Amino acid sequence: MQNDVVHTVHFRRGLKLGLPIFLGYVPVGAAFGILACQYGFSFVAALVCSATALAGAGQFIALTTLVAGGNALTVLVACGVVNLRYVLFGATLSPYLRHVPPRIMAWLGFTLTDETFAINIADLRAGDATCWSMAGVGVIAWTGWVLGTAIGWLSSGWLGDPTRFGVDFAMAAMFSALFVALAENWRQVVCGVLAGALVCGLWLVASLGVALDANWFITIASLAGATVAVFMFRDEGKSPEEIAANDEILVTERAVRLDSRADSSTGGECGE
Repeated sequence: MQNDVVHTVHFRRGLKLGLPIFLGYVPVGAAFGILACQYGFSFVAALVCSATALAGAGQFIALTTLVAGGNALTVLVACGVVNLRYVLFGATLSPYLRHVPPRIMAWLGFTLTDETFAINIADLRAGDATCWSMAGVGVIAWTGWVLGTAIGWLSSGWLGDPTRFGVDFAMAAMFSALFVALAENWRQVVCGVLAGALVCGLWLVASLGVALDANWFITIASLAGATVAVFMFRDEGKSPEEIAANDEILVTERAVRLDSRADSSTGGECGE
């Protein structure tokens, strides 16, 4: 019974942490819902797509590829390439998740996005995250995406082109807000600014007529930013496993942190 209370507290905390993601996903999910309706997808088909994928850019690519006459294999390859960055995200999180049961790990993997990664990795390194708080972040993010898709599809008849309301800038605004909130030192700022500058540079190159798919921009910038970070942070001399162990932030069920952070009650591991 005590463990259930602890899990609930952490889960609710995760929901609160993920609220900015929810607010960012609703308008972008609505844009997808509108596009899906305009391309002939039924309400159920659009919802199933968002509820089972949670893939943002991947879903837009899949939708436009199918409409253009592409087959399922083409869609899978395109989405796989665009989402290669999640391999890096998963590798970064893995040292903190070694004790998480498979059933919870599956949910965390399913809800792993750029935004949930940013929130959870910062929370992990602060020593506050548990698998239940991470699950809460995933739930609120998934809810925002699916709800946005439903709203977009249902309103597509009278809303028209969603870009005239600036919804296509929602993701960029959310990333900018997360970057400002989570950057902890000048080296992180430099890595983030360099990655952003590279994306802008790639866009400029593509606009000049160079054949470069825009879907590669984020992947290239992520790899470049990570490479720069390897050299900028090499003086720390620790692997992710050592950092996780030394900071004692492996994802096991910890004490409930009260507002005063003075009193707590223990709860056992995530699997309990």
